[in-house]
Amino acid sequence: MDGLRRGTVVRLPAAAGGVLAVVAGLAVRAAAGGDLAKYAGDALYTVLVYALVVLVAPRVRPVRAAVVAAGVSWLVELFQATGLPEEWGRRSGLVHLVLGSTFNPPDLFWYLVGAGCAGALHRVLRTSRVAAAGGAA
Repeated sequence: MDGLRRGTVVRLPAAAGGVLAVVAGLAVRAAAGGDLAKYAGDALYTVLVYALVVLVAPRVRPVRAAVVAAGVSWLVELFQATGLPEEWGRRSGLVHLVLGSTFNPPDLFWYLVGAGCAGALHRVLRTSRVAAAGGAA
């Protein structure tokens, strides 16, 4: 399979996964409240970051993508401890959506959950796609 086609085969599911993560996050917020909505949103935030990693680097292996997605999410969370995202978020709804507002230690765990789930799904899809093509993983 040529590089352009392979990139498209990987990027389309990644883009769909990113869109689904956003839709699921909005649906959870609309249907539930409290800790369920918050922590599901944290995990789904990392799923979105994971999808963006795969969009940028379609050949990335699932474990590496999960580490990068969790790392980015952790960096954003730790940056919240500075107070800057909260201040900037008061001026911009987009900044608030991307950077959040306040540091919350349990969020770090839920980012790992999101990265792990996205990585597991990526691994299954990647393995089944390679098996169907008759190649090695």
